[in-house]
Amino acid sequence: MYGSWFFFILALTCSWFKAVRPAPQVPCYFIFGDSLVDNGNNNNMVSIARANYQPYGIDFPDGPTGRFSNGLTTVDVISQLLGFEDYIPPCASVEGDDLLTGCNFASAAAGIRDETGQQLGGRTAMSGQVQNYKTAVQQIVDQLGDESSASKHLSKCLFTVGMGSNDYLNNYFMPNFYQTSRQYTPQQYADALITQYTQQIRTLYNYGARKVALIGVGQVGCAPSELAQLSQNGVTCVDRINNAIQIFNQKLVSLVDQFNALPGAHFTYINAYNIFSDVLKNAAAHGLKVTNKGCCGVGRNNGEVTCLPFQTPCQNRHEYLFWDAFHPSEAANILIGKRSYSAQSSSDAHPMDIRHLAAL
Repeated sequence: MYGSWFFFILALTCSWFKAVRPAPQVPCYFIFGDSLVDNGNNNNMVSIARANYQPYGIDFPDGPTGRFSNGLTTVDVISQLLGFEDYIPPCASVEGDDLLTGCNFASAAAGIRDETGQQLGGRTAMSGQVQNYKTAVQQIVDQLGDESSASKHLSKCLFTVGMGSNDYLNNYFMPNFYQTSRQYTPQQYADALITQYTQQIRTLYNYGARKVALIGVGQVGCAPSELAQLSQNGVTCVDRINNAIQIFNQKLVSLVDQFNALPGAHFTYINAYNIFSDVLKNAAAHGLKVTNKGCCGVGRNNGEVTCLPFQTPCQNRHEYLFWDAFHPSEAANILIGKRSYSAQSSSDAHPMDIRHLAAL
C-alpha cells in the first residue's frame, strides 16, 4: 500500500519537474558544417570520413555515434546552453514533427567547394547541405500548413554555419590531390570561397534563416596532422596555413555586416580562430597539459594517421587539447562552445555572441 503511494508520488514529482523545465531559448536549432560538428550524417556513406566506431565516443553516453570526438562537440555544448533537453539529432535520422526543433546537416570532409574532401569518399558538401535544408523547409511548410507559418517559425530558430576548414586542409594545402594552390594565391582563394559561400548562405536566408552565427575557421595549422608533416619541432604551428585562414576569416566579418543589411537578418561572426588561440596560449589554466599531440592516433604527434578502429587512446583525455589528428577533445570543445555561446572578450564575436543572438 505505502509502496504504491510512494511510486505514485514519485511519478507525479517527476512529471512536475518535466512540466516546469524551462523552454529552450529558441524553439529550433539547425546546424551546418563538417567533421567538427557532424554527429552521424556520414555513418551510412561509403567514406573514410566516418567516426561511428570505438574509441570515438568513449566519453559520450551513447558511445560511438559519428561524432569526431571522445565526447561532446561544440554544438552539443551550445544546444545544452540553449536549454534543449536533448542534443540536436543528425538530419539523416530525423522524421516528421521532430524536424520542427531542428537538426544537424553537418557532414565530415565537407567544404564550401564541392570537390573538397573527395579523396576521402562520400560526404555532403555545403551545397548539398543547403539543398537538404530546402527539402526540410518544404516539409516544415507541409507540417505547419502554409509558408507564412513556416517563415514565422524559422525566423525564431538559431542557425550555426561552420565551413571552410576542409577547403584548406583537404583541398588548398593538399597539392598532390588538388590544383587550387597552383590556381590561386591565398587572397584569391579566400575571395573564391567567400563568393561561393555568400551564395549558399543567401539561399539559407531566402528559405527563412534569420538568426545565423557564422563560425570562423580555427587554427588548422596547429592540428597534430599539420604539426606532424610541416612543423620542424612538432610544436610550432604552421604559419603558412594559419595566415591563409585568417584572410578568409577577415572576409567572413565583412560578410556578416553585408547580410545584416538585409530585412530581418541577425547575423554574427564567432571568432573560433581567436578563441582557440587563447585556449592554446592559456592551456595550463584550463587544465590542458598536452596541446600538440592527439590523444588517439599514430606516428609523430599522433598525427600521421588519425585514430584507428579499436585503438587504445590516452587515459588522461581531459588533459589533451586534441582528441585525434584533426579534431579537438571534448575538453576543448566545452571551452570553445561556452565562449561561442557567451563571449569572454570583445574579440570572441562580432557583433554579438550566440546567447544574445538567441535572445533577439
